[in-house]
Amino acid sequence: MEIGKRLKILRKERKETQAQTAKAINLAVRNYQRFELGEGFPSYEVFCALADHFQVNLDYLAGRTDVRDMLPPSLEKTEEI
Repeated sequence: MEIGKRLKILRKERKETQAQTAKAINLAVRNYQRFELGEGFPSYEVFCALADHFQVNLDYLAGRTDVRDMLPPSLEKTEEI
């Protein structure tokens, strides 16, 4: 799945407008719209901000995996014995 489709799905799940999402990550609305339309790709900084905003990992946002977790289970904090 391409990033634009994934962004649109995530945004709609949060019941946000494109303007609300753009504002949340400090981006011009038109630039965000271009990402959803597949007319451009976000910079690394914006890509990370989008992943943080939607609380998903970068691989999920890029369409490389369907696992949304921010951290793999092996990296989650565990209690020390």
